[in-house]
Amino acid sequence: MQLISDNRSNSSLVVWRLLDGKPGHEHQSLGLVNEMRQRLVLEVIDLPVGSGGAGWLYLAAGVWPAGKQLPKPDMIIGAGHATHGHMLAAKRAYGGRTVCMMQPSLPAEMFDVCLIPEHDQYRGFSSFIETRGVINHIQPADAGKKGNSDVLIMIGGPSKHFHWDELGVIAQVYDLVRKSAEIHFVLTTSRRTPASFVSAMHRVSLTNLTIIPIEETGKDWVQSTLARVSSAWVTEDSVSMVYEALTAQVAVGLINLSAKGVSRVSLGIEKLIDRQLVARYDPYGLYRQYMRPVLGFNEASRCSDALLSYFYFNRTSTRGRLVSRLTW
Repeated sequence: MQLISDNRSNSSLVVWRLLDGKPGHEHQSLGLVNEMRQRLVLEVIDLPVGSGGAGWLYLAAGVWPAGKQLPKPDMIIGAGHATHGHMLAAKRAYGGRTVCMMQPSLPAEMFDVCLIPEHDQYRGFSSFIETRGVINHIQPADAGKKGNSDVLIMIGGPSKHFHWDELGVIAQVYDLVRKSAEIHFVLTTSRRTPASFVSAMHRVSLTNLTIIPIEETGKDWVQSTLARVSSAWVTEDSVSMVYEALTAQVAVGLINLSAKGVSRVSLGIEKLIDRQLVARYDPYGLYRQYMRPVLGFNEASRCSDALLSYFYFNRTSTRGRLVSRLTW
């Protein structure tokens, strides 16, 4: 258990943040909590949940042992399926409003509000906020602090939704870097990137390319690097990294991969392209006319405003159903 802020006052909000141990999920809820902290005083308590199955047993029994001797929650936030039963058990035992940061497999109406990515195409009857992709903890960087030359390349790997074409990715990276000799590129990888890709890229002779595999990066390396680069290229299987780069407000390009079929993830990527928020790489340089930062792209901030207004800023009014759909 970790208490993030102990500045408890009559106007502060107690937030229980349930953690399933997966960094991606924890970054989602951290991004939301960090934005809420900029608006009012929070007392945030991080609570690892362990097994998801135990949460359902606690719910049936009307208890949640981890909450004993803690201040009662105003809000209970969870990302990841393993947190769902625990969130509901915690609410039954101690009260508070539940915020589920995904479209759950069980009825969404069981939670007070769900934050559901647009590409999930939710059509149910719960209170929900539709999001552009997955919320993250990246902070938009001050444009004045960004460099004018460095470019970040982020590589994914085999996935459920896209065919991994190692030679094709290497060819695109090589062509991109070779044709921009005046620019310094920094390439990093993910946990899914095959070791063979890194070995092959080390054999490529490009003086303006630095390779920093994920094993050589620190906890906040991506965030700090995005804060200083002018643009980022991401393999299109790495959806979370695409949205992190958009949130950092850098120009975003996609390194092409073939989709395995029509899926919510591939449709989400296509919508970003159609709205000219990102551009696919092409050997003719046509992408340049579309690559620019998307100012104001901060889903954690937008959702924080909507949640606080719905739950707390209008406490005296009767709360209706919250429905927040995207219009662009």
